[in-house]
Amino acid sequence: MSVPTFTEHDATIPEEGVLTVVDPRDGSVVDTVAVDTPETANEAIRRAWRAQPGWARTAAADRSSRLTEAAGLLEARAAQLAEINTRETGRPTGEAIDGIRAGVATLRSTAVLGTMHGGTRLAGQAYCSDYSRREPRGVAVALTPWNDPVAVACELAAAALVTGNCLILKPSEHCPRLGREFGRILTECLPEGVVQTLTGGPALGAALVSHPLVGVVAHIGSSSTGRKIQRLTADSGVHLVLENGGNDPLVVDAGVDPQWAAAQIALGAFANSGQVCTSVERVYVHESVAGPVVDALVHQAEQINESGELGPLVDGALRERVHAQVDAAARAGARILVGGEIGQGPGFHYPATVITDCRPDMELTREETFGPIAPIQVVGSFEEGLALASQDRYGLAATVLTPDLAHAQRAVEELCVGTVKINEVFGGAPGGSATPRGASGNGCGYGPGLLDEMTVVKVVHIAPARIPGVAAPGGVGDEG
Repeated sequence: MSVPTFTEHDATIPEEGVLTVVDPRDGSVVDTVAVDTPETANEAIRRAWRAQPGWARTAAADRSSRLTEAAGLLEARAAQLAEINTRETGRPTGEAIDGIRAGVATLRSTAVLGTMHGGTRLAGQAYCSDYSRREPRGVAVALTPWNDPVAVACELAAAALVTGNCLILKPSEHCPRLGREFGRILTECLPEGVVQTLTGGPALGAALVSHPLVGVVAHIGSSSTGRKIQRLTADSGVHLVLENGGNDPLVVDAGVDPQWAAAQIALGAFANSGQVCTSVERVYVHESVAGPVVDALVHQAEQINESGELGPLVDGALRERVHAQVDAAARAGARILVGGEIGQGPGFHYPATVITDCRPDMELTREETFGPIAPIQVVGSFEEGLALASQDRYGLAATVLTPDLAHAQRAVEELCVGTVKINEVFGGAPGGSATPRGASGNGCGYGPGLLDEMTVVKVVHIAPARIPGVAAPGGVGDEG
């Protein structure tokens, strides 16, 4: 039986047991990194399992203090890590630094949450004590992606560690050195065995998620990989946290400013070259504003392409898939207004692309694209746009641009997704803990809810003991 992969796209894994990492900007070889084996995974998990009871007994304030220390180290080494990030994934350095800063903020905020995370007092019998407490699941395995590697790794690692779990971190095959450097920062601040970083491919991923000593597996990546993890762990009872792919819609209502709407679409579709789990993947524009919105979006896409600031896609295989979806839509009747062609230069670049006359039956609008594409369908009413936005097997997030409060409230009510964003494609309070729906996964992948995912609830009941010759308090249990 073949072993499934555990990242969005595979790096090359030659027979000699190394990962060959390629710079997406020019196709040059960046590095070769040794692959950890399933045997190594078994040793690491057993080491973590032995270390975990001591870490769980560590005071919550001490665990939080160590996370805060790691945040300081990460902040001090941001430039170094951003350079590695750019070389391994092609992400522009400025964006890479922003991702690392977001990770620093996550470590610090989770450190604070960790000191307040706990159970509740329960209303019970007089003279008894009833309460619930949260306890760590034990050994946590975190499988992290390449598109925002440090920020995501900080989310999963912080929640696992602050609640008393030990952590096995497996970064994407596309950024193994970055993953190891991040893991090294954590290990500098934590006791031996509490955090271990392993690099490798399909065999390593399968060994980690299916190990009987693992209590929780957290995976942020593609839906296909999430389904493979579910199959591998179906009989184990391990707790799964899966934030997987999305096909996020954006609905543009009548009455909005076309320039503003176009800017929101461009940000949602083209940020990080469209390689964001919550990228805008399909756009429904009300016919009353469609002309000026599309014109403004085309202009913005042209400016982005002329600037040369758009980073490459992570590898050639992804670029081929993105272009195949665009090409198939064009052959089926959609119109490419800008972009849609593979350049002749080195690396794996793909231009910001605006394509109209799209239909729901096209793969471009039916499946996650993971590239800088804005597929547009003009609709006759807000109701039609909302209905089309709702017809999807994914359920990660959705955006609605509308000046109508009733329409906004209806969108919140009817969209079956984890996050509904009204009038802003990215943003929101950091404390939000959404649960993906459908093919997009399950469990809270971030925020305070992620601390709950990393723990189990125990209910405690303490009653007074009966002592010979001593009356029970308040007459409880007296024998007449």
